[in-house]
Amino acid sequence: MTDYLSQILTIFLKRNKQMIQQINYFKDLEKFLNSSLQSHQALHITLSLNQIGAEGASVLGLGLGKCIDLSNLQLYLGQNQISDQSSLDLGSGLEKCTNFSNLKLYFSIRLYELLGAFKDICGKKKSRSIQESKMLIYKGDTQIGKNQIGAEGALGLFSGLGKCTNLSNLTLDLHQNQIGAEGASALGFGLGNCTNLQNLKLYLGSNQIGDEGIQGLGSGLAKCTNLSNLTFNFSENQIGDKGALGLGFVFNKWTNLSILTLYLHQNQIGTEGASGLCSGLGKCTNLSDLTLDLNNNQTGALGSFGLEKCTNLQNLTLLLGNNQIDDEGTSVIGFVLVKCTNIQNLTLHLHYNQINDEGSSNLGCSLLKCTNMLNLTLNLYQNEINKKQQLKVKNKILKSQRLVAFKFNQW
Repeated sequence: MTDYLSQILTIFLKRNKQMIQQINYFKDLEKFLNSSLQSHQALHITLSLNQIGAEGASVLGLGLGKCIDLSNLQLYLGQNQISDQSSLDLGSGLEKCTNFSNLKLYFSIRLYELLGAFKDICGKKKSRSIQESKMLIYKGDTQIGKNQIGAEGALGLFSGLGKCTNLSNLTLDLHQNQIGAEGASALGFGLGNCTNLQNLKLYLGSNQIGDEGIQGLGSGLAKCTNLSNLTFNFSENQIGDKGALGLGFVFNKWTNLSILTLYLHQNQIGTEGASGLCSGLGKCTNLSDLTLDLNNNQTGALGSFGLEKCTNLQNLTLLLGNNQIDDEGTSVIGFVLVKCTNIQNLTLHLHYNQINDEGSSNLGCSLLKCTNMLNLTLNLYQNEINKKQQLKVKNKILKSQRLVAFKFNQW
């Protein structure tokens, strides 16, 4: 039996080694174009901060279109002045890669890329002072993530993605572009064809999507009923109640979701929109891990109603800072948390609201009833709670028999 297990382990390690060896890494566009394009199965191409421009992106699209056996691609193109036309060319290339199962497209800069650029500057130009190098990075970062992709480019790019019907894992980062409502709707239409998607991450912050765009995106993605792991970043997009309600309705279709991360900070979502959104989330009864960021909206007192139906939640991060939440609102939040009886790890941010002594006391009582909770982080910074009441709330929570870790942010 031991020999048999040893053989299985050896085969597994060999296969893993082969898979690792198949990944080809490129940081130079010309070297990629001169490589054996038709033989690539897994590619990792990093061209951020390379000034390839619109022409370079178009040529890249042509090259990718020749990688007919490609199933795994990570492509980093942040800060390259990519235009609508080159986005169309990229989409045309990607649509020929019909074997895609894993795809990550980054049109904004990741932190490690900035650090890498900083190292390069310091290493290659030793005469330059550290402060000058930092300024170069800073200047490049003032519009971090920006290319020049608008609605027209988004239409072409997303149309190409829609042809990749075998996709099961997709990450798309278009933070700080200008795709607008039309582009977001086109993305939904394209991805609606990718019904095999299980893991999806969309980073679309600061794109002027608005209510119309979020509804169009959701309408298309509603067809992706196999989603189990989902991350949306729709921060700073002028989304109001109408958009939040539409998004909440789509969650009715995603009943297989187990992990959800949803960033909606700095929009214009009020009580009606937040309630509709949370009611939709309540239909996702398989959710075990939820991060919901509604910081800097206007959700008010009743915005979290609906989450109490997510009874399988074990990990919850609820960010509701600066939302005009008063004592009544904290009572609602407490009611929701008590109903989620399986929560083990909770992060709750309620900073910059209008919570008084009564609200904080009620919240403390509710948290004490969460008998399965092991880890709690509570942020009530900048509310209207006196120091004596602060201490009472803290001591009340510390009476929990099961609590292992408690982080209490100072007011």
